[in-house]
Amino acid sequence: MTTNNFNLQPDFLENEIIKLIPLEKNHFEDLYKVASDPLIWEQHPNNNRYEREVFLNFFEDAIESKGAFIIFDKTKNEIAGSTQFYDFEPANNSIFIGCTFYGRNYWGTGFNAQVKKIMLDYAFQFVNKVQFYIGPKNYRSQKAIEKLGAQKIDEVNVDYNNEPSRHNFVYQIKK
Repeated sequence: MTTNNFNLQPDFLENEIIKLIPLEKNHFEDLYKVASDPLIWEQHPNNNRYEREVFLNFFEDAIESKGAFIIFDKTKNEIAGSTQFYDFEPANNSIFIGCTFYGRNYWGTGFNAQVKKIMLDYAFQFVNKVQFYIGPKNYRSQKAIEKLGAQKIDEVNVDYNNEPSRHNFVYQIKK
């Protein structure tokens, strides 16, 4: 296993149903259509991301990260949401997956588990630990990540780009 060749944004990752496509500026309007639903963000630490200007800041940060993807549903030919690889730490042999959201029609469908499997399978070629920041009141995400075998290992304050710092739980899945 080598961490030297870890590309945070490969051209695509996919299975039969889902394709992760590198996020580009021209995806903004289509992705904002998904993100503009306030219920998507109600449990998130920064729960006003449905507002256009707040989402634009999040989106621009995602573009700059060079690790963000749109989540494309191949069966419905539509954007389901977005996700990212970030905070790659070769010395710690770890990467974070996060900034993930889906349209409500994907909640409770198993879609998230499939996306995470694609990402985990890819990441575990290069690292031994994958971590996730999840807000203390984001019960949906906590349950979803625990179903995948993640364990809560810490609590920290996370600085968000041009958004307030927020308290988060740290979850981890080991290879």
